[in-house]
Amino acid sequence: MLEFDGVSVAFGAVQAARGVTFSLRRGRVLALVGESGSGKSVTAMAALGLLPPSATVAGSIRLSGDELVGSASLRTVRGARIGTIFQEPMSAWNPVHTIGTQIAEAVTAHRRPGRAALRDRVLSLLAEVGLDDPARIAASYPHQLSGGQLQRAMIAMAISCDPEVLIADEPTTALDVTVQAGILALLRRLRDTHDTAVLLITHDMGVVADLADDVVVMRSGEVVESSPVTPLFAAPAHAYTRALLAAVPSLTGPVLDPPPAEKIVASVRDLSVHYRGGVRAVDGVSLDIPAGTVVGLVGESGSGKSTIGRALVGLSPITAGTATVDGTDLSRASARALRAVRSRIGVVFQDPAAALDPRRTIGDSIAEPLLLHSPTTDAPARVASLLDSVKLGASSAGRYPHELSGGQRQRVVIARALALRPALLIADEPTSALDVSIQAEVLALLAELQRTHGFACLFISHDLAVVRAVAHRVAVLHRGRVVEEGATGEVLSSPSDPYTRRLLAAAPVPDPAAQRIRRENALFEAEP
Repeated sequence: MLEFDGVSVAFGAVQAARGVTFSLRRGRVLALVGESGSGKSVTAMAALGLLPPSATVAGSIRLSGDELVGSASLRTVRGARIGTIFQEPMSAWNPVHTIGTQIAEAVTAHRRPGRAALRDRVLSLLAEVGLDDPARIAASYPHQLSGGQLQRAMIAMAISCDPEVLIADEPTTALDVTVQAGILALLRRLRDTHDTAVLLITHDMGVVADLADDVVVMRSGEVVESSPVTPLFAAPAHAYTRALLAAVPSLTGPVLDPPPAEKIVASVRDLSVHYRGGVRAVDGVSLDIPAGTVVGLVGESGSGKSTIGRALVGLSPITAGTATVDGTDLSRASARALRAVRSRIGVVFQDPAAALDPRRTIGDSIAEPLLLHSPTTDAPARVASLLDSVKLGASSAGRYPHELSGGQRQRVVIARALALRPALLIADEPTSALDVSIQAEVLALLAELQRTHGFACLFISHDLAVVRAVAHRVAVLHRGRVVEEGATGEVLSSPSDPYTRRLLAAAPVPDPAAQRIRRENALFEAEP
């Protein structure tokens, strides 16, 4: 269906892809995998002519024999013959138009149905991708829907003109495991019922094992290995592929031994956070975070994970109960006391690019909390020490965020969080935006720093395998309540609550044979 033959993409002197060759067949899913910057998305977008004007494309890309490189008729291909599912559903939708209007626009770009037929087509598409109450979804604006609903609607738009090929660019990266399971089941169903060829771009090897039939591995713009999925996982030929697979955290891997009992650095007692409209974001949660201990907080989006983290920094209104850090009850603290206790808390955010001021050097960003809370500190010396501790080196202090990779930027955020030697570190989805190998490096760095400095850590994540690798204890949140809590090995190996078991069943494992068995045993397929 789609053939790439010696495709090269350059941006001036920078060669983003070199001699890429592979073929995508009808009714099969081909996964294009590799780290950020490996050339995956650039190669795929070259087929649609969606690269910046500065890009130069050489080689041949053929859709059912029709040449796409240099074609003057790509507008008739985009959306009609090749549908695209983008990575971040919220930013892919126009916020000022309803979902139905935008899907209708995709249809009318290539077809001319009457008004009634167009409305029926939109509602039919939304129903086909498993969205309840299609009329309500069609009348909704993007901000009124969840990430999973937006991604399903994006798939509806991508298949609106019955394309021969679907390009899915990191379609599950920002989604919870249960929502991800539903999206993967939907893509599998579309492949089987429509005989669609799917080009899946991802760095998640669990997703590859679950969905792909064939795999192409890219590194530094070149294909280093291509193979059917089962033999690639069983016996990868290239060292880079082996390294990618080795970096994937496992749900059956070793767990950390609980540290000796230490004083409680942070705790919440019967914590409730309610918002207008009767929304109970957190409802009666009690949790302790001892010194020297990493406590994992897991659950789906909307379960209250980040709200608890914000309450421990004094950023969420406490409706009832208490949140205490380093002996200070945040619900009763004065402004002066709250400022003082915040200097004892470090925060690592999910998206390092958004967490750093693009106009400031990384040295200035790391120094900012020192200048605010400890102006007598020798800031340049402390910044240099912190950069060394996160393995970036003091010489990088003068660089800007755009000059760093995603993993390097997250190291900067960690250095800034540790600048004031905090008693508590709150890490809110710190690796979800990172490639698997970079994720492994950041997790190893966090573990090393935690052992060295002994801070308490609240590690918020929806990735159970990551939590298993870093946390001593874990609490599972569902609809604002803790449904299970205990030592990581006990909770994730022998869960007692049905919700925890459902989370574990929804998480794909990086083994195609094992993943197939889980589906056949009806342990995996998510609700429609």
